[in-house]
Amino acid sequence: MFYLSRIEHTLPLPPHLLSLPIHEAIHKELEKLFLDKVIANLGLCISVYDIRSIEGGFIFPSEGAPTYTVVFTLVVFRPFVGEIISAKLLSSDADGLRLTLGFFDDIYVPGHHLPNPNHFEGEPNNSKRGTWFWDYNEQSYPIDNTDEIKFRVQSVSYPPIPVEPPKDSKPFAPMLITGSLDHDGLGPVSWWFETEEVEEE
Repeated sequence: MFYLSRIEHTLPLPPHLLSLPIHEAIHKELEKLFLDKVIANLGLCISVYDIRSIEGGFIFPSEGAPTYTVVFTLVVFRPFVGEIISAKLLSSDADGLRLTLGFFDDIYVPGHHLPNPNHFEGEPNNSKRGTWFWDYNEQSYPIDNTDEIKFRVQSVSYPPIPVEPPKDSKPFAPMLITGSLDHDGLGPVSWWFETEEVEEE
Protein backbone atom coordinates (compact mmCIF):
# COMPACT_ATOMS: atom_id res chain seq x y z
CA MET A 1 0.00 0.00 0.00
CA PHE A 2 2.90 2.38 0.76
CA TYR A 3 6.04 2.55 -1.35
CA LEU A 4 9.32 4.45 -1.52
CA SER A 5 9.83 6.12 -4.91
CA ARG A 6 13.09 7.77 -6.03
CA ILE A 7 12.57 10.99 -8.03
CA GLU A 8 14.83 13.54 -9.73
CA HIS A 9 13.45 17.06 -9.95
CA THR A 10 14.78 20.45 -11.10
CA LEU A 11 13.87 22.90 -8.38
CA PRO A 12 14.08 26.74 -8.33
CA LEU A 13 14.49 27.72 -4.68
CA PRO A 14 12.47 30.82 -3.65
CA PRO A 15 14.68 33.64 -2.26
CA HIS A 16 12.82 33.74 1.09
CA LEU A 17 14.20 30.25 1.88
CA LEU A 18 17.85 31.13 1.22
CA SER A 19 18.45 32.10 4.86
CA LEU A 20 17.90 28.43 5.87
CA PRO A 21 20.46 25.61 5.56
CA ILE A 22 20.24 24.36 1.98
CA HIS A 23 19.05 20.85 2.93
CA GLU A 24 16.24 22.24 5.14
CA ALA A 25 15.21 24.84 2.54
CA ILE A 26 14.92 22.27 -0.26
CA HIS A 27 13.06 19.85 2.01
CA LYS A 28 10.47 22.57 2.75
CA GLU A 29 10.04 23.38 -0.93
CA LEU A 30 9.69 19.70 -1.88
CA GLU A 31 6.96 19.26 0.73
CA LYS A 32 5.13 22.31 -0.63
CA LEU A 33 5.32 20.95 -4.18
CA PHE A 34 4.56 17.26 -3.63
CA LEU A 35 2.73 16.56 -0.36
CA ASP A 36 -0.93 15.50 -0.81
CA LYS A 37 -0.48 15.57 -4.60
CA VAL A 38 -1.11 12.66 -6.96
CA ILE A 39 1.53 11.76 -9.53
CA ALA A 40 0.01 9.72 -12.36
CA ASN A 41 0.98 6.04 -12.24
CA LEU A 42 2.96 6.67 -9.05
CA GLY A 43 0.35 7.46 -6.40
CA LEU A 44 -0.49 9.94 -3.66
CA CYS A 45 2.56 11.60 -2.09
CA ILE A 46 2.50 11.17 1.69
CA SER A 47 5.88 12.54 2.79
CA VAL A 48 9.44 13.34 1.72
CA TYR A 49 11.44 10.40 3.11
CA ASP A 50 14.94 11.67 2.39
CA ILE A 51 17.07 13.77 0.04
CA ARG A 52 19.77 11.76 -1.72
CA SER A 53 21.64 14.50 -3.58
CA ILE A 54 21.59 18.24 -4.31
CA GLU A 55 23.44 19.67 -7.29
CA GLY A 56 23.53 23.02 -9.05
CA GLY A 57 22.50 26.25 -7.39
CA PHE A 58 22.91 28.27 -10.58
CA ILE A 59 21.09 31.56 -11.07
CA PHE A 60 20.06 31.87 -14.71
CA PRO A 61 19.70 35.22 -16.52
CA SER A 62 16.42 37.08 -15.76
CA GLU A 63 15.73 34.77 -12.79
CA GLY A 64 16.07 35.72 -9.13
CA ALA A 65 16.24 32.25 -7.64
CA PRO A 66 18.94 29.55 -7.73
CA THR A 67 18.00 26.31 -9.48
CA TYR A 68 18.98 22.91 -8.09
CA THR A 69 18.72 19.36 -9.36
CA VAL A 70 17.51 17.24 -6.46
CA VAL A 71 17.26 13.46 -6.14
CA PHE A 72 14.94 12.50 -3.30
CA THR A 73 12.67 9.73 -2.03
CA LEU A 74 8.92 10.04 -1.56
CA VAL A 75 6.59 7.87 0.51
CA VAL A 76 3.60 7.26 -1.78
CA PHE A 77 0.24 5.58 -1.32
CA ARG A 78 -0.50 3.20 -4.19
CA PRO A 79 -2.55 0.09 -3.40
CA PHE A 80 -2.22 -2.94 -5.65
CA VAL A 81 -5.07 -4.85 -7.30
CA GLY A 82 -6.29 -7.60 -4.98
CA GLU A 83 -5.07 -5.89 -1.80
CA ILE A 84 -7.42 -5.98 1.22
CA ILE A 85 -7.75 -2.60 2.97
CA SER A 86 -9.79 -1.38 5.95
CA ALA A 87 -11.77 1.85 5.53
CA LYS A 88 -14.78 3.74 6.85
CA LEU A 89 -18.01 4.60 5.05
CA LEU A 90 -18.07 8.18 3.77
CA SER A 91 -21.38 8.12 1.88
CA SER A 92 -23.91 5.74 0.38
CA ASP A 93 -26.25 6.23 -2.57
CA ALA A 94 -28.16 4.22 -5.14
CA ASP A 95 -24.99 3.73 -7.22
CA GLY A 96 -22.92 2.22 -4.39
CA LEU A 97 -20.57 3.26 -1.59
CA ARG A 98 -17.84 5.84 -1.13
CA LEU A 99 -15.18 4.92 1.43
CA THR A 100 -12.43 6.87 3.17
CA LEU A 101 -9.04 6.04 4.70
CA GLY A 102 -8.91 9.38 6.50
CA PHE A 103 -6.18 10.73 4.23
CA PHE A 104 -7.76 9.51 0.94
CA ASP A 105 -11.47 9.67 0.08
CA ASP A 106 -11.79 8.64 -3.58
CA ILE A 107 -12.64 4.96 -3.04
CA TYR A 108 -15.83 3.72 -4.71
CA VAL A 109 -17.64 0.39 -4.44
CA PRO A 110 -20.27 0.19 -7.20
CA GLY A 111 -23.53 -1.64 -6.53
CA HIS A 112 -22.56 -4.66 -8.67
CA HIS A 113 -19.51 -5.23 -6.42
CA LEU A 114 -21.58 -5.46 -3.22
CA PRO A 115 -22.44 -8.84 -1.65
CA ASN A 116 -25.38 -10.65 -3.23
CA PRO A 117 -28.23 -10.75 -2.55
CA ASN A 118 -28.61 -7.15 -1.42
CA HIS A 119 -31.04 -4.24 -1.45
CA PHE A 120 -30.93 -0.47 -1.12
CA GLU A 121 -33.25 1.60 1.07
CA GLY A 122 -33.40 5.30 0.19
CA GLU A 123 -33.84 8.08 2.73
CA PRO A 124 -37.41 9.41 3.15
CA ASN A 125 -36.51 12.84 1.73
CA ASN A 126 -33.89 11.69 -0.79
CA SER A 127 -34.37 8.34 -2.49
CA LYS A 128 -30.89 8.49 -4.09
CA ARG A 129 -29.13 8.51 -0.71
CA GLY A 130 -29.66 5.77 1.84
CA THR A 131 -28.32 2.45 3.13
CA TRP A 132 -27.28 -0.78 1.44
CA PHE A 133 -28.11 -4.12 3.08
CA TRP A 134 -26.71 -7.60 2.58
CA ASP A 135 -29.54 -10.15 2.71
CA TYR A 136 -28.30 -13.37 4.27
CA ASN A 137 -30.08 -16.23 6.02
CA GLU A 138 -33.38 -14.30 6.15
CA GLN A 139 -31.69 -11.33 7.84
CA SER A 140 -30.53 -7.95 6.53
CA TYR A 141 -27.13 -6.62 7.53
CA PRO A 142 -26.59 -2.87 6.96
CA ILE A 143 -23.50 -1.15 5.62
CA ASP A 144 -23.24 1.98 7.74
CA ASN A 145 -20.63 4.27 9.26
CA THR A 146 -20.50 2.57 12.66
CA ASP A 147 -18.06 -0.13 11.63
CA GLU A 148 -14.72 -0.77 9.96
CA ILE A 149 -15.21 -1.97 6.37
CA LYS A 150 -12.80 -4.31 4.62
CA PHE A 151 -12.71 -4.11 0.81
CA ARG A 152 -10.68 -5.62 -2.02
CA VAL A 153 -9.00 -3.30 -4.53
CA GLN A 154 -10.40 -4.00 -8.01
CA SER A 155 -8.58 -1.24 -9.90
CA VAL A 156 -6.55 1.95 -9.48
CA SER A 157 -6.90 4.58 -12.20
CA TYR A 158 -5.56 8.06 -12.94
CA PRO A 159 -8.22 9.92 -14.97
CA PRO A 160 -7.09 12.70 -17.33
CA ILE A 161 -8.02 16.21 -16.23
CA PRO A 162 -11.22 17.17 -18.10
CA VAL A 163 -11.09 20.34 -20.20
CA GLU A 164 -14.74 21.11 -19.49
CA PRO A 165 -16.27 19.05 -16.67
CA PRO A 166 -19.91 18.10 -17.36
CA LYS A 167 -22.56 19.85 -15.32
CA ASP A 168 -23.49 18.23 -11.97
CA SER A 169 -20.42 15.97 -12.19
CA LYS A 170 -18.50 14.83 -9.13
CA PRO A 171 -15.39 16.84 -8.18
CA PHE A 172 -12.39 15.72 -10.22
CA ALA A 173 -10.23 13.08 -8.53
CA PRO A 174 -6.71 12.52 -9.95
CA MET A 175 -6.61 8.97 -8.53
CA LEU A 176 -9.61 6.64 -8.21
CA ILE A 177 -9.78 3.31 -6.42
CA THR A 178 -12.58 0.90 -7.28
CA GLY A 179 -13.25 -1.70 -4.60
CA SER A 180 -15.46 -4.71 -4.00
CA LEU A 181 -17.14 -6.36 -1.02
CA ASP A 182 -18.46 -9.45 -2.82
CA HIS A 183 -16.28 -12.07 -1.14
CA ASP A 184 -16.27 -13.88 2.20
CA GLY A 185 -14.69 -11.81 4.97
CA LEU A 186 -15.23 -8.46 3.23
CA GLY A 187 -17.62 -5.71 4.30
CA PRO A 188 -18.27 -4.45 7.84
CA VAL A 189 -16.23 -6.57 10.24
CA SER A 190 -19.22 -7.00 12.58
CA TRP A 191 -21.04 -9.01 9.88
CA TRP A 192 -18.70 -11.93 10.30
CA PHE A 193 -19.06 -12.12 14.08
CA GLU A 194 -22.84 -12.00 13.70
CA THR A 195 -23.04 -14.58 10.90
CA GLU A 196 -20.75 -16.96 12.81
CA GLU A 197 -23.03 -16.71 15.84
CA VAL A 198 -26.11 -17.39 13.69
CA GLU A 199 -24.47 -20.45 12.11
CA GLU A 200 -23.44 -21.83 15.52
CA GLU A 201 -26.99 -21.51 16.81
